[in-house]
Amino acid sequence: MDYYNRKMLLKSTGRYIAPWLVKNDDLAQWMDTSDEWIRQRTGIEQRYWVPEDGDIGASDLGLEASKIALERAGWTPEDIDLIIFGTLSPDMHFPGSGCLLQHKLGLDTTPALDIRQQCSAFLYGLTTADAFIRSGHANRILFVGAEVHSPALVKADRGRDVTVIFGDGAGAACLEGVETDEPVGVISSVLHSQGEFARSLMMPLPASRITEEDVREGRHDAYMDGRNIFKTAVRKLPEVANEALEKAGLSIDDIDIIIPHQANLRINQAVQKSMNIPDGKMYNNIHRYGNMTAASIPVALDEAIEEKLVDKGSTVLFLGLGAGLTWGGVIYRHF
Repeated sequence: MDYYNRKMLLKSTGRYIAPWLVKNDDLAQWMDTSDEWIRQRTGIEQRYWVPEDGDIGASDLGLEASKIALERAGWTPEDIDLIIFGTLSPDMHFPGSGCLLQHKLGLDTTPALDIRQQCSAFLYGLTTADAFIRSGHANRILFVGAEVHSPALVKADRGRDVTVIFGDGAGAACLEGVETDEPVGVISSVLHSQGEFARSLMMPLPASRITEEDVREGRHDAYMDGRNIFKTAVRKLPEVANEALEKAGLSIDDIDIIIPHQANLRINQAVQKSMNIPDGKMYNNIHRYGNMTAASIPVALDEAIEEKLVDKGSTVLFLGLGAGLTWGGVIYRHF
């Protein structure tokens, strides 16, 4: 087989959203907030959470999204050569949710790889899948990004700035190798990380570096320096977009649609303005779901395909930045 002509095809996608609709006004029962306050700062109108009394983990939501993607691809679980699972909210501290999903799909020894790139998980996952396929190590890969944030969110005033942002959901993509000379598949990929700013967005516990003070102070709350994350995102995302475009030998005019991570509508609007991107070219759905971290981009992609905004021949730019800090851009041409 000629691996030099091997490209990664996005065969199908699927999404599954948690069942409990939580509107902005609903949050006022737990904390000092309002629909106007949340919309002005984030663009979010609602989000979906798992039921409070439900025993539901990231692999459960991932399973439902996977079933949809597999059916659309015409695959059975046995067709999968590798599972890549992105999440910051795994079912348990260890093992990884990818192994749990593998078992729930009824598979025996199919390999599963968990990645912890949070908001940029789809970018890292797509790049990893492309490398596996191009090298011949795998031909059919299932990528899943799934999050169950809500049980760990602090539903009180002290957790307001974080809690209002996040939702629960999952997105899946079936990725398949094809042989073609056409300039399709992943055209370029640029990935970055900067651990120097790890403490800008983190959850200290559970962790191997636990101390008695950590336990005493109850450091299980997610922490976000929202101002710093915002400023970094509106600077880094245009930079990495231009890196990916330069690497691909393309201009922003060659891109049919931009699907960014859905962290904050104001971030995406700032990026759009700074790059002079016309209205309608940048896809946003954060108003419906909030920030679903690793699930955000694959869910948005699934919706864009459903709305026929991504079709054969479409050139897509994926962008994202999140905890780590990690960020990146991937240009993909659909075929």
